[in-house]
Amino acid sequence: MAERSLTLMAVHAHPDDEATSTGGVLARYAAEGVTTVLVTCTDGRCGDGPGGVKPGDPGHDPAAVVAMRQAELEASCAALKVTHLETLGYADSGMMGWPTNDLPGAFWTTPVDEAADRLAELIQRYRPDVVVTYDENGFYGHPDHIQAHRITMAAVAKTDIPAKVYWTTVPLTAFAEFGKIMQEMGVEWAEPDEPQLGLPDEEISTWVDTRAYGGQKFDALATHASQTENIFFLQLGRDRFTELMGMETFVRVRDTTDAPLPEDDLFAGLR
Repeated sequence: MAERSLTLMAVHAHPDDEATSTGGVLARYAAEGVTTVLVTCTDGRCGDGPGGVKPGDPGHDPAAVVAMRQAELEASCAALKVTHLETLGYADSGMMGWPTNDLPGAFWTTPVDEAADRLAELIQRYRPDVVVTYDENGFYGHPDHIQAHRITMAAVAKTDIPAKVYWTTVPLTAFAEFGKIMQEMGVEWAEPDEPQLGLPDEEISTWVDTRAYGGQKFDALATHASQTENIFFLQLGRDRFTELMGMETFVRVRDTTDAPLPEDDLFAGLR
């Protein structure tokens, strides 16, 4: 009987989140024979519509945006060679403080235990060795990212299956490098003043080199070109994009392997 392959599960809030912070690891580990599972929690209805029309503006059709972003998500998964895509289908809650936060069906208003039960079923089905999601602040305070963190940690506790759990992060030195590139491109850039955004380099446990898969990550993000916040990254071109985004970094928050830190592989101690 064939040995079960290692499995990585990434839990993200919206279509396109998978490409920015974990596109490299999804592509790299798929290429190494790891089963990759992407769970996308919301439908992205609060994203930009065709032509960049914003939610609440005339011509923004949430149902059309959902359909468009689902197609983009599937194309992104194809670019990253994701083995399994699972969508929970909750309504995108929009940014913190938007009226959409409190609409019926919004992810932000869904009881954590209810959504965690659904995710726990997927964890039991796929039995991931490694699970990746956001930190308690959802990296930058978006309600759907915070909720994705909450349900993931609750589902892990319910199942006790993953050997390792990671939260995505960005080293503070990367923000400095990003600022230099922005200046070179003639774009105004201020250092982020959010105290919880990113971490000092010495607090990052895991540095995964995904530069060999930068082209796939770029292609995955390009499938989400309808979202205007992605345009800047696409304007960098493949080589500069890979230079800037080719190292993906994480904080290890659960480990049953005793793999030494810092590490350069999410599966350290498992193979």
